[in-house]
Amino acid sequence: MYRASDEVEHEQWLTELADARETLDLGEETEVRAADLFLSSVPDDDRSKRAVLAASLYVATLVTGERRSQGEVASAVGVSRLTVQQRWKDLLETAGLDAPDW
Repeated sequence: MYRASDEVEHEQWLTELADARETLDLGEETEVRAADLFLSSVPDDDRSKRAVLAASLYVATLVTGERRSQGEVASAVGVSRLTVQQRWKDLLETAGLDAPDW
């Protein structure tokens, strides 16, 4: 869980999330889910925040049924596809969500 002050502290990242959502033509529910995931697991290290943001958005697309590829999400956020690939499953499990069974 996160505090309301976390939204203010990480406003820049949430703005980047909103921009990526628009780029990917995703719904608001996906953005809200991604923001919740990001704020619940935001790392202290600034270098890792973009990676967690990308993984959060990817997981949110899976949860809401607005699936986008790891590459599409990575491109929209500005990380490599490998970054998303390496982080999304841990984030999903940490959030207590079930991985899709494709």
